[in-house]
Amino acid sequence: MEAMRVIAGSKKGHPLQAVPGKSTRPTVDKVKEAIFSMIGPYFEGGLVLDLYAGTGGLGIEALSRGAERCIFIDANRKAVHVIFQNLGTTGLRDQAEVYRNDANRALNALKKRKLSFRIVFLDPPYAEQQIESQIAMMIDYRLLAPGAVIVAEHDAKDMLCNRIGGVVKIKEVTYGQTTITIYKNEG
Repeated sequence: MEAMRVIAGSKKGHPLQAVPGKSTRPTVDKVKEAIFSMIGPYFEGGLVLDLYAGTGGLGIEALSRGAERCIFIDANRKAVHVIFQNLGTTGLRDQAEVYRNDANRALNALKKRKLSFRIVFLDPPYAEQQIESQIAMMIDYRLLAPGAVIVAEHDAKDMLCNRIGGVVKIKEVTYGQTTITIYKNEG
């Protein structure tokens, strides 16, 4: 497996630890670079949600590129430990909240805080993919800011629908067995 690092921004070049074992599948640098070229290379503030955070690589990349804060969620204890490590080595811990929780329960908890996300990363284990229903939950819970972007990483065999409520698919690119689908909240 190739070494992971922060690709651009204030923390460019910082190495990132991987989660031990085979329970997570980190986004490789080539795909991460493509994601950020699709959604905008840099950000002016805003709140980010990294829902299946794994190593925290996508959320950390967003923070490095100017996002204000990121909430990292993962159900795996080892992953949460690695996220804390990666936030520590990049010096981004003060801009982050990290929770060990199931994705759907986490969305329910976030609803109670009345948060509004500008960017959401959804990179679930391929076998447990519930991307469309989780986007619908985010709409129902009013968790998406106007114009919010959702980046869904999924198995290339899974076709996601073009529209979920006011959220519309704006781009889809496949890299080998991985497809990146970008949605925008137009509601």
